[in-house]
Amino acid sequence: MDTTAFWTLVDDARRQVADPTDGETVAERATALLATRPAAEIVSADRAFWGLMADSYRAPLWAAAYTINGGCSDDGFDYFRGWLILQGREVFERAVADPDTLAELPQVREAAEEWDEMDCERALAIAWDAYRKATGEDLPPDAFTVRYPKLDPDWAFDFEERCDEVARRLPRLAALYAD
Repeated sequence: MDTTAFWTLVDDARRQVADPTDGETVAERATALLATRPAAEIVSADRAFWGLMADSYRAPLWAAAYTINGGCSDDGFDYFRGWLILQGREVFERAVADPDTLAELPQVREAAEEWDEMDCERALAIAWDAYRKATGEDLPPDAFTVRYPKLDPDWAFDFEERCDEVARRLPRLAALYAD
């Protein structure tokens, strides 16, 4: 399964759930759909997922996640990007290119009103769970290797201590999440 086929899987899962913005239900459905595929395809789906995780490992997106979730650890950034992937290719690609566009999403605007976090830890285990369901075994530990790029040094500052700089660079999100 290449990246395009993985996006088709995400789209299919989103179409088959009541609320396609709910990462948990999309992840559950994607897992069920993927579990019907051959083991080798499940492994390649995991590679595609982690390729997207590497593609989205960017400091501006991390600052957006920090703003939206009121803080963002390493694991939290993984869970945020898992949620973002499950929002579909168009949303993902726009957010990676310009994280401030996340302020346009109705689900982010609603989350801002409720102070809800946008994350989906379960997204990280879609292939793992599908492989186990399909084969009764764990996903092979050498199934993939993820190499994250270095973060942009222009964003090498503490997002909390320099919230003014984050607000300057992500003005729509900052306005949405202003106290």
